Amino acid sequence: MPLPPLPVVAELLALGALAGFLAGLLGVGGGMLMVPFVTWVLSSRGVAPGLAVKMAIATSMATILFTSLSSLRAHHRRGAVQWPLVRRFAPGILAGSLLAGAGAFALLKGAALAIGFALFVGFSATQMLLDKRPAPSRTLPGPLGLAGAGAGIGFLSGLVGAGGAFVSVPFMTWCNVPIHQAVATSAALGFPIALASTAGYVIGGWGLPPALPGAFGYLYLPALLCIASASVLTAPLGARAAHRLDVRQLKRVFALLLYGLASYMLYKGLA
Repeated sequence: MPLPPLPVVAELLALGALAGFLAGLLGVGGGMLMVPFVTWVLSSRGVAPGLAVKMAIATSMATILFTSLSSLRAHHRRGAVQWPLVRRFAPGILAGSLLAGAGAFALLKGAALAIGFALFVGFSATQMLLDKRPAPSRTLPGPLGLAGAGAGIGFLSGLVGAGGAFVSVPFMTWCNVPIHQAVATSAALGFPIALASTAGYVIGGWGLPPALPGAFGYLYLPALLCIASASVLTAPLGARAAHRLDVRQLKRVFALLLYGLASYMLYKGLA
């Protein structure tokens, strides 16, 4: 499999290391960071802007298959994953993610996806900054409600290439799930989201000619290899840090970075 130029490989490895650390620290899959950067890498290599956005989303989501498992293992060792919640979310998440990856993703234009990604990231960043306290009496819905919430989380994640934490963590904390448990449980939810979405991307892009050497439909395998190999090493470090640091303060800093990334993707979509 042909690799990109060495400077690009080094940048992808650094991106993977940062994305993996954030996956463990905040429960995110790293897509919010990876999608804008991979879009830029693909565009600079001559891929049409609309296709570059789609390939970046699909490739970023595929890396979450590896990042989420590494992060999940570290959180599980600390007993923070709420497995009953994972089981109730999972059916809806699988259905929503597969529907997004195999259907809606292929039908939407790259510009629409870029604008949708920017709006989603901007909303997520605002939620992080506000960090509203939930009503003490609020609790999680029943099994059907959680399955429905999972379908929404999976569908939205499949469209924007995110692991779902930017919806699932605020949703769980809004329902009075402790923040560390919400982050850990979100890390567990990232794997079924990534698995179903990636399967959908493969189905949706099956007949596409390779945009670059090493491309397979919407997936750019060299970027997937570089990012995943680095992220699995740093995700456990982020998970350990999550149990020692004030995650809310870190989320505020990360939110400011997200505004910058959202602005870049909005520019790509409008341009």
